[in-house]
Amino acid sequence: MKNALTDQAPDIAAPSVALKVHPWRSALYEELHNRPSPIIEGSCHVAHFTVLLNDNREDLHAHVVDLCRRFSVPAPAPESSCLYQDFGGFELRWERHLEFANFTFICPDVEPFSADALSFVPKDWLAAMPGELVVAVNLALVGEQPDEKQIQRWFEGQRVSGAWVADDKAQVWTAFKLHSDGFGRIVVCNKGAATTTQQLTPYQTGRLVQRLFELETYRLMSLMALPIARQMGGELSRIEDNLATLNQSISDIDAGKDERVLLQELSQLAAEVERHRSNTNFRFSAAVAYHDLVRDRLRQLKESPIEGMQSLREFLERRLTPGIKTCNSVRDRLEDLSRRINRTTSLLRTRVDLSIQEQNQHLLSSMNRRSQLQLRLQQTVEGLSVVAIGYYILALLGIAFTALKAAGLNINSDLLKGIALPVVLGAVYWGVHSLRQHITRRARVPGAAQDTDGQKGK
Repeated sequence: MKNALTDQAPDIAAPSVALKVHPWRSALYEELHNRPSPIIEGSCHVAHFTVLLNDNREDLHAHVVDLCRRFSVPAPAPESSCLYQDFGGFELRWERHLEFANFTFICPDVEPFSADALSFVPKDWLAAMPGELVVAVNLALVGEQPDEKQIQRWFEGQRVSGAWVADDKAQVWTAFKLHSDGFGRIVVCNKGAATTTQQLTPYQTGRLVQRLFELETYRLMSLMALPIARQMGGELSRIEDNLATLNQSISDIDAGKDERVLLQELSQLAAEVERHRSNTNFRFSAAVAYHDLVRDRLRQLKESPIEGMQSLREFLERRLTPGIKTCNSVRDRLEDLSRRINRTTSLLRTRVDLSIQEQNQHLLSSMNRRSQLQLRLQQTVEGLSVVAIGYYILALLGIAFTALKAAGLNINSDLLKGIALPVVLGAVYWGVHSLRQHITRRARVPGAAQDTDGQKGK
């Protein structure tokens, strides 16, 4: 059994070296040796399952532990990401990845696609496997090259793709379809071509089987984004039409149109696009990554064509690549929509800013006119104030002149008041005018007023 290493890294054992060891050091070393290829000797039947990981990581681990307990074999630790164990009648290879988990059952000396291939595995345990199944494929490893009738019978008359692989040391056939038992099927013949008598070693055979299962798994996982892309097509067309309508409204906008309404509608479109991006970004990015892995596994197969038969690479490049391009196209449309909405938003905000500046300019002009009216009113009030203040001063002087006359002075109070009238009015006018000029100067130089106030405070 093999488990992933997550323990604390050991210290350097050399007595002359004392270094602080990073806690991930051992795990990083073991990562390169994680999930090795199985060792397969002779003919056998291999069943492979892939289930998605959502909130069932602990349930899957508990499910594997339950199988180990039934067969009294060591169970994997909770943090383990893989288990390679011989259960007697079959070998189980369990691997837990970031998004899915693989179950591979290797059953030796079983007829190709036999109904009792998984008879050693408890049926109730298989039926209770947590998670949603994505991949279920049976692989038959044979030592003699099958004839055309056997190929047709094994694949139930479906069209088959095949090729020489591993430098012409083996042959592979598959239909890339589901069969009557609900499984996909792959046939591998470990027998070299007539030009070479070499065969695959047990390690090479296990590596070939692992690559074929990875090819099937990554192929289906890459296509998980295709239904989402097809569903998104109509949504993006609707958003693009709404954006075009908004752009036309912006170009035809008039003074009576409320630009804030258009800005609100544009913000709603932007929020909708960002929601679609956040919901699909991981799936589309994963599709590209899985497709790259598919092409990498095809390159590692080192295919040579079988006369009269479509190769695996040719089939996948013709059928899988358009689906991935569709996903990339939808992702690019989302990114383009986001950029276009940002540009439209900037344009509309510019128009709103210009409109606000124009309103501010009109407001300032109106305030200027009101200030001029206030100045004229102030000047008028200033003249009236001079007359009123002069009237009250002359009245006080009249009282004073009358009192002096009553005291025995021979004066003419009316004559004196007439003589004092221009002097009083001139003095009042000069005083009011000087006070207004002083207040105006202090208002124009607020710093000077503050300094003066500060000095007075001192």
